[in-house]
Parts: sequence; structure tokens; C-alpha cells
Amino acid sequence: MLAPTVVHAATSMKFQLDWRFEGPSAFFLYPAAKGYFNQAGLDVTIDAGSGSGGTVTRVASGTYDMGFADMAALMEFHANNPDAPNKPVAVMMVYNNTPAAVLALKSSGIKSPADLTGKKLGAPVFDAGRKAWPIFAKANKLGAVTWVGMDPTLRETMLVKGDLDAITGFSFTSLLNLEARGAKPADVVMFPYAQHGVKLYGNAIIASPKFLKENPEAVKAFLKAFAKGAKEVMSNPDAAVATVKARDGIVNADLEKRRLVMAIDQVVASPDARTEGFGQVKLPRLSLMASQVADAFNTKTRINPDAVWTPAYLPPAAELNVLPAAKK
Repeated sequence: MLAPTVVHAATSMKFQLDWRFEGPSAFFLYPAAKGYFNQAGLDVTIDAGSGSGGTVTRVASGTYDMGFADMAALMEFHANNPDAPNKPVAVMMVYNNTPAAVLALKSSGIKSPADLTGKKLGAPVFDAGRKAWPIFAKANKLGAVTWVGMDPTLRETMLVKGDLDAITGFSFTSLLNLEARGAKPADVVMFPYAQHGVKLYGNAIIASPKFLKENPEAVKAFLKAFAKGAKEVMSNPDAAVATVKARDGIVNADLEKRRLVMAIDQVVASPDARTEGFGQVKLPRLSLMASQVADAFNTKTRINPDAVWTPAYLPPAAELNVLPAAKK
């Protein structure tokens, strides 16, 4: 009775991340390096990504079996491709809150969200914070702003140079990128969406319906091994980041540890995650998000929250009890 749940025949699984190998990638690279997926009878290949939208599309196409992507991007795909035969489904919530944030330099005079009205903001057109801006603007009663698009590699540089008043981006990505471009943390003002009236879910583990139907036990085994690894990642970030460094030798381990810890504190072990439980969602909140995303993204059809999420493959509650003790 104490034997672990194991998929008897090794099941191959292709998994795509939302972005390149950085600190938060440790949530997947660590359990892989520790052999937890192999021990569960899985042969998992983990590849870097180039944005959540691309990950959703590649899982939908069957190029990947599972992936890690922003829930809003998943909702947008469902609503804009109602007749797609293989629309991915979220099976475990990892970022209970969106990491999207607005960042500005204090020298701009921006001290609160209200100061953003009339300003020039920049972000790639596919940036999660930019696409969800109407939700943030409504929650904070903001007026019109001017948007400038650019390649992701130029976003923080343009802010530091003074070409923009503010940017949107993932908090733990843009803040550290600004530091790398010479900005001191004390010189940056940041408004995380989750702390300013926007309760969108962030990134979730997604899977193709075809893979779910053909390999349900493999998906359950993956999520169980992932949860085990996530607990250890949060308790030992140094060891976790070492697995990222092993995968991509050019990363700065100290910087990526900071990024990982920020992600843990802000979106994985957030107050909302502690209330709702790691890995899970609350349907009223998901339904509100579905309505907000449909409006903000101007989707072709409305979003059915029951179609984008299923808890059917989650481990038991005891195995989802992975969050570290709250910091005092």
C-alpha cells in the first residue's frame, strides 16, 4: 500500500516551457535532474519556449504533449479557435497570481498607478501585462496611455534610456533586467497587477486532450513528481538553480536564484496560493478571469472556464501540501 504510483511502461513526453531557461525553470528542470520523472516511468524531454502563446499553439498542434503557459494565453486560444480539434487544457496551477507588473523609474515622477494616465508605455505586443492592461486600467481607474512595441530584448533598455515612461513585464524578469542595465533597485517603482486589483491566474501546466485521453496515468504521475520536486525547489533554491545552470551554462546562478526566489514569493507561494491551495483554482475566480480576458483581449467568442481547466489529474491534497512556511 505504501508503494509509489508508477506508470508501468515508460511513457515518452515532450514538454515545452513558456520561456528560456531561467530561475523559475527549476520547477521542471530540478525534478527531471533528480530522476523523479524517470522514477515515475516517464521519459520527459523539456525544451525552452519563446512565450506562452507559442507554447499553447505547439501543444495544440501536437508538437508537444504538455507545457507551461499563461492561463490568459490559453483562454485566448480557446476563444479565438473555437473549432480547433485539440485545444489544450490546464491541469495544475503553478503561478497562482499573474507575474505581470508595471515598472517605471522614480525619476519619471510616477509614484502610483494613477500617475500612469497619459504616459508612454512599452512592451512587446504579446506581453501578458500589455494584453491585460485594460483590466489593470479599469481596476485603477486610469485614462488613456500611449503604447510602444519592441523586441523583448529592448524593453528595459528603452526604459533606462528614457524612451519610455513605464513598461509592462513579468516582475521577476523586468526588475532584474533593469538592474542588469544599470538601474538600482531603489530607483525602480513597481506595481504588480496582483497587488493592484487584478486577480488573474498566471502560468499553469497544460496538456493536449489527445495526450490526456491516451495517457491519463502518465499525466497524473507527472504532476505527482512535479509537486514533489516543487517542494524541494522552494526549500533549497541553491540546489534548484544548479539544475538550471547545468542545462544552460551561460546563466548567472546568483541572478537566477534571485529570480527564482522572487517568483516563489510573488506568484507561487503568494497569499492567494496559500488560501486556495497549491496547484488548484477556484471556479468563481476563474470565471471572472474568463470574462475579463474575453473583454480585454477582444476575443472572437466568450470563454468557457470549464473548458480550459480540469482538476481530474491532480495528486491528493496531502501531496499538494508543498508550500514553505509563510515568511514573517
